[in-house]
Amino acid sequence: MTQTSPARPASQNTFELLRSQEIETLQLRIEQYQHRRTGAMHYHLAADSEENVFLVALRTVPRNSTGVAHILEHTALCGSERYPVRDPFFMMLRRSLNTFMNAFTSSDWTAYPFASQNRKDFANLLDVYLDAVFFSRLDPLDFAQEGHRVEFSEPGNPDSELVFKGVVFNEMKGAMSSVNSTLWQTLCEHVFPTNTYHYNSGGDPEHIPDLSYEELLAFYRSHYHPSNAIFMTFGDIPASEHQAVFEQRALTRFERLPERIEVALEQRLPEPLRVQRPYALDEEGDTARKTHIVIGWLLGESTDLEAMLEAQLLASVLLDNSASPLMHALETTTLGQSPSPLCGLEDSQREMVFSCGIAGSEADCVEALEQLVLGVIRRVADEGVPAEQLAAVLHQLELQQREISGGGFPYGLQLILQALGPATHYADPVAVLDLDPVLARLQQNISDPDYIKDLAQRILLDNPHRVTLVMTPDTELSSRRLAAETRRLAAIKAGMDDAAKQAVIALAEQLEARQQRVDDMSILPKVTLKDVPTSLPEHKYTEQERNGVRLSSYSQGTNGLVYQQLVTPLPLLSETQLPLLPLYTQVLTEVGLGDQDYLAVQHRQAATVGGISASTAMRGAVDDEQTLQACFALSSQALARNVSGQIALMQDNLLRVRFDEPGRLRELISQQRARREQSVTGSGHGLAMTAASAGMSPLARLQHELTGLEGLRQLKALDDGLASDSGLQQFTAGLQSIHDAVIQMPRQLLAIADEHAIEAASEQSLSAWSGIAASAGTGASFQAQPIRQPRREFWLANTQVNFCARAYPTVPVGHPDAAALTVLGGFLRNGFLHRSIREQGGAYGGGASQDSGIAAFRFFSYRDPRLLDTLQDFDQSIAWMLENKHEQASLEEAVLGVIGSMDKPGSPAGEAKQHFYNRLFGRSHQHREQFRRAILAVSLEDLRRVTELYLDPARASTAVVSNRKQLEALGTAVNELGLMVQQL
Repeated sequence: MTQTSPARPASQNTFELLRSQEIETLQLRIEQYQHRRTGAMHYHLAADSEENVFLVALRTVPRNSTGVAHILEHTALCGSERYPVRDPFFMMLRRSLNTFMNAFTSSDWTAYPFASQNRKDFANLLDVYLDAVFFSRLDPLDFAQEGHRVEFSEPGNPDSELVFKGVVFNEMKGAMSSVNSTLWQTLCEHVFPTNTYHYNSGGDPEHIPDLSYEELLAFYRSHYHPSNAIFMTFGDIPASEHQAVFEQRALTRFERLPERIEVALEQRLPEPLRVQRPYALDEEGDTARKTHIVIGWLLGESTDLEAMLEAQLLASVLLDNSASPLMHALETTTLGQSPSPLCGLEDSQREMVFSCGIAGSEADCVEALEQLVLGVIRRVADEGVPAEQLAAVLHQLELQQREISGGGFPYGLQLILQALGPATHYADPVAVLDLDPVLARLQQNISDPDYIKDLAQRILLDNPHRVTLVMTPDTELSSRRLAAETRRLAAIKAGMDDAAKQAVIALAEQLEARQQRVDDMSILPKVTLKDVPTSLPEHKYTEQERNGVRLSSYSQGTNGLVYQQLVTPLPLLSETQLPLLPLYTQVLTEVGLGDQDYLAVQHRQAATVGGISASTAMRGAVDDEQTLQACFALSSQALARNVSGQIALMQDNLLRVRFDEPGRLRELISQQRARREQSVTGSGHGLAMTAASAGMSPLARLQHELTGLEGLRQLKALDDGLASDSGLQQFTAGLQSIHDAVIQMPRQLLAIADEHAIEAASEQSLSAWSGIAASAGTGASFQAQPIRQPRREFWLANTQVNFCARAYPTVPVGHPDAAALTVLGGFLRNGFLHRSIREQGGAYGGGASQDSGIAAFRFFSYRDPRLLDTLQDFDQSIAWMLENKHEQASLEEAVLGVIGSMDKPGSPAGEAKQHFYNRLFGRSHQHREQFRRAILAVSLEDLRRVTELYLDPARASTAVVSNRKQLEALGTAVNELGLMVQQL
């Protein structure tokens, strides 16, 4: 139900209220305002939430691949009119209790969001963000640092070779190492031959050096103006308060611009197009079955809400799960090893793209794949799909509308980003958030059996704007690109006279001096430790027990969803079972149940729950990292009306699962391998840290061997082995043996729901599970052997950049030194590592942190052009800590960062789950508050003491993720560091 409120005056009459609409399913009111003088739009999502969110977005429409919008996003945050310091963004990260701070460059917008639960902190950040966006200094040295520049490889030596440097330059080298990114960018290049999506908005490393500083300034002047801005806010601060600040700090100085910046509609292709392009493969071994084939259609405008939901409906019908006709065809075809990661609908751009395809194929399979895909779609157009399948798809859309998710983004920011696309294209973002009316129309439409047939025919089969992209592996492409870059740099140097060479040296010296300069941070606003809440909120829960089964229930605002988990201790596993554990949890909810095969189960899941999954949770003991605690969990979420079906599905998954569908198991492992391989370039820093700390504790070792680089290597070997009948039979028997052990363990339950639903859901769950409890509870619990040994490894991967890590054994969370080590991570990042690794070294990121769960202190770099120098920076940061006098203000900043991270709210269901698992693993509310007090009490002397005590170079472990060319370039240095080369 939606209601429209009468208009009322906005803040000081500078903003006009255009509409106000309640959305009951989201428990918020959306207010739309327009600034009278400049035309800037403000959408306020009024909600009963102390976590207030701000975002300002600018439509940015680049016409080349120099990365101008991306480099501008970075450079705008490097100093502004009221805050003329070198790095206000990262400085504010240290002076804030924010729950989120970042900036994003999309294909057609650039956004600057933040969130905070503290009103003073929110006001501080709002001041800094407004000034950064609308009154940025854009210093040429910041452009050189963040964008690109040339330097001599030997500083100060004009006879040495030139090299390209720059944070975005290196970031995009890393980003375009990802096959997924290359696939999508190349597909867009051909699906959109004439408009802005043709270009790489992040920047192509080959073209980034083409961007001049003057072009950056011109883009800023034309795009960073209130007339081209969209303000969005969420939370309990009234819109009028925000608008008063917008006006005072920025808008009063601007007049409306006549230009309207927008993305042009793409010209339609007269007939389908087939394109073949190479991608860089920097791995050893055979290139067979490493081709990607993707088919993409350009659809209608995403701003047409009904057309967008029709496209989503059709995409879901075709691809939603393994029982969907097109996904089933892609998973089971022998033309490739797994479905492409690009399968689905991209609806964030002005015009939508539907794509599908396969990975692990050969170029000569392209025609057969086109016939397969078009044949499936043609069958849907001719025969339709069962009515219950369409109802299940709409059920999933309703769940997505209702779910209050957590994860990396605050809930309010997720809603804002959902609405930002339509707002960017001058359409109605309110309708995207209030889907109930359109879902109701779709519910009526699907009653017509010809409806889905017509969609398949009209949207896809009759649509000639179709591109088939074949991307083949090329093991020499990286070398050719590097050679071209080397020739380009040589040509630049050859064109330099002595004055030009001295100018390069002078620029490097000026930039280094600027990076070393200590700015007056007092001009920036800040919160202090006095603004930190004195305690943590405690979550209320109830416990019941029946027939040996204990249930914990939490009443949370879940917007009509019920979350349930069945939890058992992890059983004792053998050395042959343990490597299969992550695969067991992945396949458990993807196979058949009882007399239902996996296809029938997929339909059942879609109609009953919003998701069902299995997982394990492992933690070291509070006072001993060598003692491992572990549990297994079966989790699901559903609308309150489907609780009985949810419980029945969970019980069948535990008690009637079948591992007798070998083809299905083979598909699932192949898909898992593809996903894990594709994720390396995006999470290389985490994988490197996991490898470096693998000798610190049993949990650290298991993380590396199950989900880290060693786990990926074992997964690849297992996948290859499943090609034989004996290998597949052995794998199936291993899964069954793990499951047999799991069902013998004692069980407990977790239920989370709204206040009006929690009692009924808890009673249903307890009644259902307590009746079958007697058969469980006899198994032995998981154990792991203690470990404490150094690791030194060089992992070869398909990446153009480096990920470096160094780790030291420390202490678990219950140790008195854990708090000081936790603060030390932020202190080293703020005071040394950010400057040396990111600003001077050119990596996209770098830092340090204490992981008390595995008792390790870890350094890392992310998308890093350097390797040995970064490892030296890790060591030098320790010397910097011990040899210099430090300011109390720097300590306070590091403490604030830790407290802000600890206090970051999750989703209502997520916070309840975290509280449950904290209790399960012996981390009570009192423990958390005690640790919080210890964090607030850390002194500079504590930091020096724990640095000297634990960060001893003789105890360091090192791991890097890089490529063979880097390995060859390092030569004997690899042996000198004692690094053992590991091949994925």
